[in-house]
Amino acid sequence: MASVVARALVTVDAEKASKQDLELLKKLVMEFKDELDALGVKVDSLDKRVAVLEDGLGGWKVRGTFWFDANFAGGDDQPGGNSYTGSDMDTEFNKQRFRLFLTKQIDENSLFYAELRAGENENDGWGRGDMYNARIRDMYLQTKLPWEIGLRVGRLLNDWEADRGFYDETDALFTDFRYDGFEFTKAWGGLKATAFVGRNTSRETNFSTADMDPINLVNGSYMSYGLNLDWQASEKFFVGASAFFFDDDETSLAGSYGFNTYGAYLGYDFTDAIGLKGIYYWQDIDGDLANALGGTGAEDSPAAWKAVLTIDQDLLKFTGLRVEYLEQDNMFIGARDYYGLGTDTGEYAHVLQNMEWDNETTKMWFVRADQQWNEKWSSYIRYVHADYDTNGLDDADNWGVAVKYQYTPAIAFRLAYDYIDFGSGNGKGNYNGDDHVIQFRTTISF
Repeated sequence: MASVVARALVTVDAEKASKQDLELLKKLVMEFKDELDALGVKVDSLDKRVAVLEDGLGGWKVRGTFWFDANFAGGDDQPGGNSYTGSDMDTEFNKQRFRLFLTKQIDENSLFYAELRAGENENDGWGRGDMYNARIRDMYLQTKLPWEIGLRVGRLLNDWEADRGFYDETDALFTDFRYDGFEFTKAWGGLKATAFVGRNTSRETNFSTADMDPINLVNGSYMSYGLNLDWQASEKFFVGASAFFFDDDETSLAGSYGFNTYGAYLGYDFTDAIGLKGIYYWQDIDGDLANALGGTGAEDSPAAWKAVLTIDQDLLKFTGLRVEYLEQDNMFIGARDYYGLGTDTGEYAHVLQNMEWDNETTKMWFVRADQQWNEKWSSYIRYVHADYDTNGLDDADNWGVAVKYQYTPAIAFRLAYDYIDFGSGNGKGNYNGDDHVIQFRTTISF
């Protein structure tokens, strides 16, 4: 019985277990304390684990993360012919990221969740002084309807690509956008269906913002609908399909500016250490929107796809490895700021900085090798290459190295160096030359 209690404590799910079950489990720990001691089980740590789970169910739970970056940088990446001066990343100290997570377990089936974001990474440059324009990424009620249908209502994030590990550093190919609305989920064995309807849609980056000029779309200009079917066919294989519909109803715009995006994806784990996955998107863009973005004759049915190979360090011993290959039609409406300097800093220079809205295609390679030396020390080496088909644009290259020290479970320090080369002669409005950063990051998790 003591062995059963010990296993239950290790496997208990705080999100699903009831408060009554956890209280019973705690009583069992106390009752079988001597037997657990005899088995070599650390009763004190198990008792603390139950207390943490019980607290998470019985009241508000607050978590957070904070990055402070000291950047020592410089370069000559001014857009040619523009009045813009100075490096895209200058020497500066800033509050790079602050995220606060607030959770309240209302009852066995209902949960309230909110996530507040602020800092340079979230607010277009405000990281050195006050945190202006802090955003609420999520704020929703999650509950269960009849027939085991899950419901979320409020401010929601759609990031189905992250759920399946299709990106690692900066952004998804198309998902990773927010909306106000409703999400419904239903599972039948290994098949999970997720549908949403929303409004006030905005991407984390470059959706309904400057890259959508000259039509200057606003967040409230679309009704948004989506459906994702995800099938975990076996422990090794998954496959899925998705569809997104953005229906323009902004009366101030003269024309039709809606677009639809369709996707299919799959993945296979050859072993516990080697996995391969791929995702493919194609779009149907209304003519007025296509012409506004790319000019008369712009492509209105662009596509984008990505393949990802991962190899764990357990196999290679000295390093883990992630290799991504991407092809994206330049008229594809999605993220356009992958893998920024210093990583995960989309406001700074990145290899897709010179990507045009035209009928050409951009290809990109991303390779990252991560090394976990022990519980305290880790490092990485990374390389990114963008190959532009657009005439007159040089290819761009970015490489970086970093070492990280986990001082305590909650505090970490990282020293990184990143360098990017845009080439030369890229023309007015494009980036030329190079940029670099030496970055010291302090991370606090609580």
